[in-house]
Amino acid sequence: MKVVKLEEVRGTEHHVDGGNWESYRLLTKKDGMGFSVNETMIRAGTETHIHYKNHLEAVYCIEGHAEVVTLSDNKVHTIKANTLYALDKHDEHLLRGIEDARMICVFNPPLSGREIHDENGVYPADLD
Repeated sequence: MKVVKLEEVRGTEHHVDGGNWESYRLLTKKDGMGFSVNETMIRAGTETHIHYKNHLEAVYCIEGHAEVVTLSDNKVHTIKANTLYALDKHDEHLLRGIEDARMICVFNPPLSGREIHDENGVYPADLD
C-alpha cells in the first residue's frame, strides 16, 4: 500500500508550477497504477489553452469556480465544487479560473510528474 501526503510532495520535482496553475503529482507513472492523480490549483483570473492529445483526463472540482470552454463548439461549462468533467475525446479547451479552484485530476496514461503544457497545450506522450 502507498500513502502520500500533500506536504510530502511540496517542494519536490512533483510539485509543478505552470504559471496559471500549481500541481501536486500525488501518484505518477512510477507508482505502477496505470493512471496518475494530481491535486491542482487553478489560479483566479487565468486562462490556459489545453489539448491533451496523448492523455485522457477526468477532473473533480472540490473547491472554487472555473470554466471550461470546449473549442470544437465554443460551449462554456461552469465548474464549481462537486462537479466532475471528463476530457474523454482529447477535447481541446480553455480552462479559466474564475476564482481559485482546487481540482483532483486523474490521467490515463499516467503522468511522470514533471509535465508542463507545450505551446499547443499538450503534455508530452512520455517523459520517462
